[in-house]
Amino acid sequence: MTTYLLRRLLLIAPTLLGISLACFILIQFVPGGPVEEMISKVRSAEGGRGGGKSISAAEVANIKAYFGFDRPAHERYFRWLGDLVRGDFGKSYVYHAPVLEVILSKMPVSLFFGLTSFFLSYLISIPLGVAKAVRNGSGFDVATSVLVFVGFVIPGFALGILLIIFFGGGSYLDWFPISGTISDNHEFLSPWGKMTDFLHHMVMPLTCYMLAEFAFLTVLTKNSLLEELNKDYIRTALAKGVPFRQAAWKHGLRNALVPLATGMGGLFTVMFAGALLIERVFNIDGMGLLFYNSIVGRDYNVVLGLIVMISFFTILGRLFSDFLYATVDPRIRFE
Repeated sequence: MTTYLLRRLLLIAPTLLGISLACFILIQFVPGGPVEEMISKVRSAEGGRGGGKSISAAEVANIKAYFGFDRPAHERYFRWLGDLVRGDFGKSYVYHAPVLEVILSKMPVSLFFGLTSFFLSYLISIPLGVAKAVRNGSGFDVATSVLVFVGFVIPGFALGILLIIFFGGGSYLDWFPISGTISDNHEFLSPWGKMTDFLHHMVMPLTCYMLAEFAFLTVLTKNSLLEELNKDYIRTALAKGVPFRQAAWKHGLRNALVPLATGMGGLFTVMFAGALLIERVFNIDGMGLLFYNSIVGRDYNVVLGLIVMISFFTILGRLFSDFLYATVDPRIRFE
């Protein structure tokens, strides 16, 4: 296992190099860019002052030099790569600030959503999935299956709209705020008031974030445990007088958790959790909206920075999942 992990760790650098190179090449074929955006703004400004809309070649050259596009693509890539090795992700063309600073400014709210939805999904789904498996076919199983089915068929953003209508002062109840993460008077509240105000704003968007994950994990837990309960070692335990619930929780659950270990690697990428449509519905400025705006605005340095960071933590998450596989099931060995 140690040799396998070391080999995977050594592959991180070439993997990230390949990902960054592929993304950089694709970006070169995308029409538009910061140079074109700046030229368009200059022409609009000149036209707005009553001047001509033409722009000289010297001005175009200065704009390209400002953004570093006066160099060939391969030079720009290796220059960006050299800065990346030193921890410099470049400067945002849109925000006019270091890329890392821009990403970190959007990360707290996404980190909250990611961590909270991740742990709540597992804390609720695993016991619920076990309870459904133990009571398979009962009224409890059927009733909770309706909730799980809703989680599968309703997209998060659509649920957000329904929650706003029913609980956000739409046509029915006015229980929760419908946008943002804090109230206008947040800074004047006490520490306890600030925390409750933030949590009050998070109820509806957090519900939308975790709905699909909750439904998937519940069904996976139930089906995995049902499969284990039909195996010989469970029948042997029952034949020896072990109560059914004890056999399920104590003996069957550990083996049923093996498929769930794949999702635990997502813990490394929760800081990048972002659902664009949910953030748009609730007017939350998170990572999903940043990624979208960076692509639309051709903010290439932010796009590349996000892709590299997400790829790096995704690889670490895969390694963590492999480690959990071997921990949960000693029969699994990676060579």
